[in-house]
Amino acid sequence: MNDAQAVRDAAVVVARDHDGLVALLSAHFPAHQGDYLFIPGGRREAGETPEECARRELREESGITATTWRPLGSYALTVSSPARVYLYEARDLTCGPQQLTPTEQDFKLTWWPMPDALHAATHGRFLLPAGPLALFLADRATHS
Repeated sequence: MNDAQAVRDAAVVVARDHDGLVALLSAHFPAHQGDYLFIPGGRREAGETPEECARRELREESGITATTWRPLGSYALTVSSPARVYLYEARDLTCGPQQLTPTEQDFKLTWWPMPDALHAATHGRFLLPAGPLALFLADRATHS
């Protein structure tokens, strides 16, 4: 299997509660020497649609389920792979316990006002690009 075949699609979720607060996760990333923010998301499993992946990752990483889903778009993960990252917004949330794997045990869930989350995105507080992009798209869709 070559590297392009090993790369799978992924999905990330901007979860917004009834007050408009956004669910953000944080964790320490030793390779990057610090704590960073991110939104729930991860790689698609075999047989999952992008939305099923988003629903599963949201439930596992944050303990959140949602009844209202809106696709925000997608983008190519790399120029050399057909894998894509799918972006979603979830609303009408129900909160439950996180279902973290051993490598996710330090994931901390916090709720942020959208302007503060966007400010954090523009100031390098996110490690990966999917979170800031999804936040900006969700905010834009709200104001369109």
